[in-house]
Amino acid sequence: MSRVTDTRSTAPDAVPTDGPADDAPALRAHVERQFPALQDDLERLVRIPSVSAAAFDQAHVAASADAVAALLRDAGLPDVRILRSDRPDGSPGAPAVVARRPAPEGAPTVLLYAHHDVQPPGDAAAWATDPFEPVQVGERLYGRGAADDKAGLVAHLGAMRALSALADETGEALPVGITVFVEGEEESGSPSFRQFLADHRELLAADVIVVADSTNWKVGVPALTTSLRGLVDGVVEVEVLGHAVHSGMFGGPVLDANTLLARLIATLHDDAGNVAVAGLLSAPEPEVDYEEAAFRADSSVLDGAELAGEGTIAGRLWTKPALSVIGIDATSVAHASNTIAPRAAAKLSLRIPPGQEPQAAEDALRTHLEAHAPLGARVTWRAGEQGRAFQAADDSAAMRAARSAFAAAWGTDPVDIGVGGSIPFIADLLEFFPGAAVLVTGVEDPDSRAHGADESVHLGELRKVVLAEALLLRAVARAGA
Repeated sequence: MSRVTDTRSTAPDAVPTDGPADDAPALRAHVERQFPALQDDLERLVRIPSVSAAAFDQAHVAASADAVAALLRDAGLPDVRILRSDRPDGSPGAPAVVARRPAPEGAPTVLLYAHHDVQPPGDAAAWATDPFEPVQVGERLYGRGAADDKAGLVAHLGAMRALSALADETGEALPVGITVFVEGEEESGSPSFRQFLADHRELLAADVIVVADSTNWKVGVPALTTSLRGLVDGVVEVEVLGHAVHSGMFGGPVLDANTLLARLIATLHDDAGNVAVAGLLSAPEPEVDYEEAAFRADSSVLDGAELAGEGTIAGRLWTKPALSVIGIDATSVAHASNTIAPRAAAKLSLRIPPGQEPQAAEDALRTHLEAHAPLGARVTWRAGEQGRAFQAADDSAAMRAARSAFAAAWGTDPVDIGVGGSIPFIADLLEFFPGAAVLVTGVEDPDSRAHGADESVHLGELRKVVLAEALLLRAVARAGA
């Protein structure tokens, strides 16, 4: 059964029959010959525990940057630098790697983005293997960062190597500039990203930007990410007492803060599970849908558990707001005593669709929380991170070239998808480089389990991503010429 229902009408010329496909056989052969070495490079990167979260040893992030810089030098890029910019609090950001081969006169430049930092591994017992020791099982390579996003960097490396081999074979150098930007703190919210763009605007300027940090529809079906939800998060605290008191002596007239917080959280959704915060917007329903059986399998929803919300599943994931409680500060069961808790707090994560301004969404959420203070308890909101949503242009020369390259690499048309997650820095890229076309691609699939235990990349899909990117760079070069 297909996982996607596509309601779009496909024009006969939706995928060109010339252009990138002409180069596909030769480039495919080069990718196949070079892939074992490319997989070795990915495995070496996975062995570096480059967790950018502050609680982890940042020497590993620096070592990862050094390894990335060495790989990019070996790929033939003449200008390779490890750079840092300051975060808003004045502390130095994590090391990023920028490598360049300037464009010939009049030729376009493509910026290839990935990140070399990774999420914390979490509970090691939840992994079937050591998270930082890559293990291949069948066509999948397991390890933290194997998919998100060291495979994105490897896709860039593989495309450049394949194009270099083709140039050696034909004597025709690729008439396009290439800049590779490999960030070191994406998994920590990219706090120095805007300052990095400001500090190095000329170094990073490009006509086309390829962000290799998203997902494909499934194994065997590629996708271009055309929309991403934005993000608002923060902490809501409920206070009811000046200090803890005995639950037997005072319980009854006073409800504990944990109960009051639960009552407040319960107001955030209606009985069907739709977000019930006034002022939050929804975008139009997507043109493709996510079949329920596939969604349940991909998300591991338990048998018998109903799905929340109304409308299509794709719409609930991509074009409607979603509000989750991602953390709670309350007395733990292990440390419980017969007292009434005076205060409790929850961290809320609100995903907002394209068309919703983050500040307007945060204002709506704060207003709702304050208006629904349970039994007059004191409710305080502490704002956290904000990120803008992304909506790609419906059609562009770069998007057409990407669709053609993906179709040639996979042998099937790509699907345009939204992603419920957020990549806030894409809005920053568009702000600093408003004339650039941004393409959001990726190497993950629904079984990759990015951020979770047993993260993996499908090696057959990675081969196709490498080929597709090489074909895309050829197409951009031809268009520029």
